[in-house]
Amino acid sequence: MSENQEVTVETSNAGMEACCVVQCDLELGENYWNNQYEAGKTGWDLGMASPALVKYVDSLPNKDARILIPGCGNAYEAQYLLDKGFTNITLIDIAPLLVEQLQAKYVGNPNIQVVLGDFFEFEGQFDVIIEQTFFCAIQPYMRSEYVKQMRKLLSPEGELAGLLFDTRFDFDGPPFGGCKCEYKPIFDEGGLRVDEMEITPDSAKPRAGTELFFRAGVKKSTDACVVDAACGIKQYANIAEKLQWNNENQDKK
Repeated sequence: MSENQEVTVETSNAGMEACCVVQCDLELGENYWNNQYEAGKTGWDLGMASPALVKYVDSLPNKDARILIPGCGNAYEAQYLLDKGFTNITLIDIAPLLVEQLQAKYVGNPNIQVVLGDFFEFEGQFDVIIEQTFFCAIQPYMRSEYVKQMRKLLSPEGELAGLLFDTRFDFDGPPFGGCKCEYKPIFDEGGLRVDEMEITPDSAKPRAGTELFFRAGVKKSTDACVVDAACGIKQYANIAEKLQWNNENQDKK
């Protein structure tokens, strides 16, 4: 995710006006990320599955769900999924060295496949997509494309879930920070319905208080009409009430 060896954070409440980074000048492609792994500059790596995501995985009932982890890194969450009996896991990352290592690790395991490729060009349908330090690793101007691609990859009843930083950093990214006030409109405009997005009490200690756990699904055509429908019902009720009042007063006359 980043060449920084340690992530220093300030909560977004300390500087909400500075929470929305636009972009940096780095070209964050295959060479950049491959170089981070070659140099061992993986300061974003927790060395374990995130506790918040462990909790989420434990809540998933379908062991055969099609699960994708984009920008998978060392894929601790994938190992946890395997340990829990999940049978249809796909990992994708853009760094050749990392992917080669993961492919060697899981060679012959039919329950997991590791893909070298660009997430934004990837195709498929998934029931669950897990976000873990991928969103924060892309240029912020790419976030709208991220949401649109997630919408394409999710099955109609699928769910995107994971962690987003609710903080700004005291260095130029990656990682790139942000805040809920920024994320929710991007998800909404990209066709995803945010079902949950709150600070999690289950972060790993170095990130405590700075992560939002979120769940989002594909918007249905009726979702956009809910508010209008509710307003329409209310207006109809008001009209009916007035008509009833008029009739009652007419009878009295």
